[in-house]
Amino acid sequence: MIKMFIRAHDLGVRGEENIAARLDELGLDGVQLVAYKCLDGISYAPASATKERAGQFRAVFQRAGKSVPLIGAYFNPVHPDVSKIENGVAVFKDYLSLAKDFGCDTVGSETGSYNGDKWIYHPMNRTDEAVDRVVRVFSGLCGYAEEQGVNVGMEGAFGHVCFDVKTLGRAVKTIGAGNIRIIFDLYNYLDRTNIDRMYDILAEGLQTFGDRICVFHIKDCTVNDDGTLKQCGVGKGIFDYGRIITEIRKVCPDANFVLEGTTGEDIPFAVKYLKERI
Repeated sequence: MIKMFIRAHDLGVRGEENIAARLDELGLDGVQLVAYKCLDGISYAPASATKERAGQFRAVFQRAGKSVPLIGAYFNPVHPDVSKIENGVAVFKDYLSLAKDFGCDTVGSETGSYNGDKWIYHPMNRTDEAVDRVVRVFSGLCGYAEEQGVNVGMEGAFGHVCFDVKTLGRAVKTIGAGNIRIIFDLYNYLDRTNIDRMYDILAEGLQTFGDRICVFHIKDCTVNDDGTLKQCGVGKGIFDYGRIITEIRKVCPDANFVLEGTTGEDIPFAVKYLKERI
């Protein structure tokens, strides 16, 4: 059965009690958790999150019957500032070690860009050297995750190193770890050059990654007059979710859908829209 989630920091509330209450109001199953964006007392720094704090969160969520399919600890593994990579790896490892305490088994990140903090296209992103760097970083994380008994999630995006399904698939195969999971975000792979192949890209992703997909990020967009894409609330753009859900169900009947970037009054509309099609 498909379950529906949202990024906790898109809910507009802070703290696990408030998050759980808002999830009940919306009829959602849980959250993708970026702890330092929605829990007081936790910052984006090594050792900021603790086992005790994670246990507090898990206890509240268990009582509320909510779950966490993914912890986001996104960092740029090819950042030109090596100290930022080192910090990102340290924070990511913290969440790998605490994942079960939070009630989750997967910690994820995107594959980054040579543009540093901007996370946008750079010519170096499309090189073998870039993929090799991503492979090295994520191989180390997968090794550490294996020691913790948890998984590493990888997410591709058009402007990043793993800019298409094929490149991410190559990186995953090269790493060769059994505990890699895929965060599949169809919108991430699209731009003006391939928007007309949206459903072909979905099919390619499902065929390439199959049951390794732990989360589907659910987004929608419109197309501007100049061909550029503009994200909008789910159900208010060009994505045909009747078709998309039908195709996902064939491969991942128990898929986890995570609303990402849908906020405010767009959330209840999106939930209703998706539930009608599920």
